[in-house]
Amino acid sequence: MYPFAAVVGQKRLKLALLLLGVDLGLGGVLLCGEKGTAKSTAARGLAELLPSLKDGGEVRPTPFVELPLGATEDRLAGGLDLGAAVKQGRLAVRPGLLARAHQGVLYVDEVNLLPPYLTHLVLDAAVSGVARVEREGLSLSHPARFALVASYNPEEGPLGPQLADRFGLCVMVRGETDPALRVEVLRRRLAWEADPQAFNALWRPEQDELRRGLVRARELLPRVVLAKSERTLVAGLAAEAGSQGQRGELACARAARALAAWQGKEQVAPEMVREVAPLALAPPASCGDDRHP
Repeated sequence: MYPFAAVVGQKRLKLALLLLGVDLGLGGVLLCGEKGTAKSTAARGLAELLPSLKDGGEVRPTPFVELPLGATEDRLAGGLDLGAAVKQGRLAVRPGLLARAHQGVLYVDEVNLLPPYLTHLVLDAAVSGVARVEREGLSLSHPARFALVASYNPEEGPLGPQLADRFGLCVMVRGETDPALRVEVLRRRLAWEADPQAFNALWRPEQDELRRGLVRARELLPRVVLAKSERTLVAGLAAEAGSQGQRGELACARAARALAAWQGKEQVAPEMVREVAPLALAPPASCGDDRHP
């Protein structure tokens, strides 16, 4: 897997994903942009940075689950286990992709092409941390806390504002225009393709530091304070951005607290609010674009 730390440029993309890694309750990150701009590479890289899972004394890697466009509701949320029903005469649920993504990353490529009811199902689970299955007399729920990352290419069809507004953070991702950075992107990619093991070993110290930073930030997050003055600033910026309802304000507040935790601070500062505001409050058309501060 290509190291997250080795992604060139794309400051806002990486910041949004790191904040989501700190606080899975942010409600997901929507990455808007054309193909070839490191969206899926960064999303996969985030999964590698998240803490490994411990299950019954066994340590396993953080899951990275990709939701295919042709997925059904049963495959996503889970369905009846027909084998158990036939062989054992009991109703049981077969876990779906949401269950597999628990404590990991769920990636949805071209989310604008996914049926809206499935997108809402994913977003509901991302926000609540719970997936619900209701089938033929069964009504069950299970934990489904995951980092939701979705990509969207505006050239391939519109994404309704009702869906765009439900993501916690939104980033417009563009290819680098600086010739020197483009050369560096090419150099690193060719080096990784030539010898992935050596390239990953070269970037392991930075990867480990990012991983330790996420662990520290998660531990600190519950103690981070958002004071009244910063809450007022959040509300004012939301009003300036024309935010409908309070979802954007809540996302901005959570992102600011996550940024403070990432920086090792126990109190949110005004500059932290201003840094995350374009990601949380930008309208879907601008999507956290650098041109919309």
